Formats: sequence, structure tokens, C-alpha cells
Amino acid sequence: MAGTDAMRARLQAWAAEELGDPSARVVGLRRTSAGFSRENWEFELVHSGRSEPMIARRDPPGSVLDTDRALEAAVLRALERTDVPAPVVRWCDPIGERLGRPTLVMDRAEGECDWFVLNGPRPLAARVGIAEQLCDRLADIHLVDWRANGLGDVLDDPGPKAAHRAVDQWEGELRRVQVEAQPELELVLAWLREHAPGSPGTALVHADFKPGNVLLQGDRVTMVMDWELAHLGDPMEDLGWVTNPLRAREHRIEGAWGPDDLLARWALRTGRTVDADAVRWWRVLANLKLCVIVLTGTRAFLDGRFDRVHQPPLTLVRLLFDLIGL
Repeated sequence: MAGTDAMRARLQAWAAEELGDPSARVVGLRRTSAGFSRENWEFELVHSGRSEPMIARRDPPGSVLDTDRALEAAVLRALERTDVPAPVVRWCDPIGERLGRPTLVMDRAEGECDWFVLNGPRPLAARVGIAEQLCDRLADIHLVDWRANGLGDVLDDPGPKAAHRAVDQWEGELRRVQVEAQPELELVLAWLREHAPGSPGTALVHADFKPGNVLLQGDRVTMVMDWELAHLGDPMEDLGWVTNPLRAREHRIEGAWGPDDLLARWALRTGRTVDADAVRWWRVLANLKLCVIVLTGTRAFLDGRFDRVHQPPLTLVRLLFDLIGL
């Protein structure tokens, strides 16, 4: 309770300053989750005779992801000018002056979050319809005119070297967090460098697209959330992520919706060609990323910044070896 009271007082002071209204009040504050990368605090902001549902997403003391709140806010503000349904940012504290750690405050949207909706109790036709909507929303992200909407001012364009840039980034993350040698991942890194595809064109990439990062109202996909990893790159990256066999329960419906269905619908929606070899390469990169994220959690636990013990990523390593033919 003491922690909640302190959070309420700090949020209220922040709101009062942003709104220029010393009478602004934060009511009903509650912490709804502390996921692998964010704390979520829901509340009602009462001011000027009205009550607005809000959510504050604050970095935890230790995280499996090291991302930039200012960049995330810039992406979300750019998306307000597009048809992509994304959260509306109110305020951003990228360095943690307001609440002790970096935080985004956003309008809170109504809806249901269901990681495994495609394999839930809804009728098959409804689940296939949701799968098609998910594919369409991903295609819409890739169709965003990132130049016209100013994303080129805040995000780097890797051009045709998106794959090489990604390997450099995740190898750098591995070197930063590993606590012992990872010879299996060294083999995977060598394969990735040898087979890195060129990107035929830059797009906005979500980088963590899944049912658990959208909101549903009934059988409609109404919001795409969690943009902390968004960047400019090759759209095949997202296609590799959503067709990763490790995520089959999230993205596939046995006998009714599989990777071929998703890729065909994406190509029809975007008018672009799917490069099967590139998608395979990005599947390998996706699982390398997941290995590094697990090892980041291990490092954070050993440093006393995270309270969850992570097991060695042996299942991921076996999958990686299958994907690259070892």
C-alpha cells in the first residue's frame, strides 16, 4: 500500500504539471502486472469535471529488454497519423525523473488481451477471422509511409543491410549479458552472417507482433500494443517472428490457419512478394533473440535486479540447430 500511495502522489504531481491543473487527481490506481519488460499501473485521471482512463507503463528494476521510452513515444505519436490502431501517448519520461524509472503514460483502451485466442473456445470461423485480422494489422504496419509520417527523423533506416544490422545488434546484446561461453550460439551467429539476406525495401517493423500484444473487442482486433522494439527494417523480420514454430500455439490453428495461409494473405494485402529464404533466416534470428532475452534475464537475476530464475535456453538451441540444418 505504501508503494501504491507513493506512486499515486508522484503520478498526481506529474499530471497536475502537465495539465496546468493543481486540482487534478489520480484515483483507483492499481498495479495490474509486472511483465518481463514493464510494470502496468491503471488509474482514472480526474480533472476539469471529467474522468479519463489511463495507464502508466514503467520500466521494472530489472528487465529482459533494454529499450528507449523516448523512441517508443515518438513511434506511437507518428502512428496517430496513420490507420494503425495504436495506444495514444499522453506523457513520456524517458529518464525516470517523475516515477523513478522511465515511464510512458497513455490513454487506456478497452478490450481483452488473450495470448492464445487462436486456440481458445471461440468457434473455428471466429478464430480464423481473428487470425486474418491479425495478419491484416501486421500488413498495415508494413504499409505505413514511414517517411511521410516522420519516422525517418527518429529511427535509423538500415537500408538493404537490415539483416546485418540485426546480427550486429543481437551479438552486441549477447556479449553484454552472457556470463559464460555460448559455443552453440557462436555457430548460429556464424550461420546468420554467412546467409544474411538483403532487404528489398525498408518498412516499419513491430518486432514483437502476437495475439498477446493486441486488444480484442468481441471478435475484432482493435488495438496493437507494445511498440518498445519497433524499428525500421525488413518486413520479413516480422514474418519470420509470426511463423516461428516455437510460437505455433499463438499464431496457428491446426488444419485451418498456418504459415502458408498467413504469408499468402500478407502478400495479397501488401502487394509485396514473400522471400521464403529470408523468412527462414529471420526465424533463426528470432530464436537467437529469444536466447539472448533469456540470458538477459539470467544476468539481471544474478545482478539482483530481477526476481525470476531463467533456465538455460536449451529448447531454443535445439530449434535453432534444426532451422539451420545442424
